[in-house]
Amino acid sequence: QVQLVESGGGSVQAGGSLRLSCAASGNIYRRRCMSWFRQVPGKEREGVAAILSDDGSTRYADSVKGRFTISQDYAKNTLYLQMNSLEPEDTAMYYCAADPRWWLVLNSDEYKYWGQGTQVTVSS
Repeated sequence: QVQLVESGGGSVQAGGSLRLSCAASGNIYRRRCMSWFRQVPGKEREGVAAILSDDGSTRYADSVKGRFTISQDYAKNTLYLQMNSLEPEDTAMYYCAADPRWWLVLNSDEYKYWGQGTQVTVSS
């Protein structure tokens, strides 16, 4: 099993920054691919960024490229999402997800393990 606990959400003005954290525990081989998703009420969950533990390769949604950075601290078993130049459209509940697969995906249907989410609110 894998457990994921997000933190770091909050309220910020447009143009500001936040860093989300996801503390992971459990079988490391079952969380080779880790990602951040976000969801607004009434809309589908959207893939934001993904990273492979094996080689550190990453993938981003077009809407966040150049503004968000996904990274991992392997010693701390923690996944991060650095979010800069935040826009009101980035307001959402942000979720950490993990899966045993060893290739990058940003489709929520492909992920086995999920955290409980952390809210990010960006005001104009």
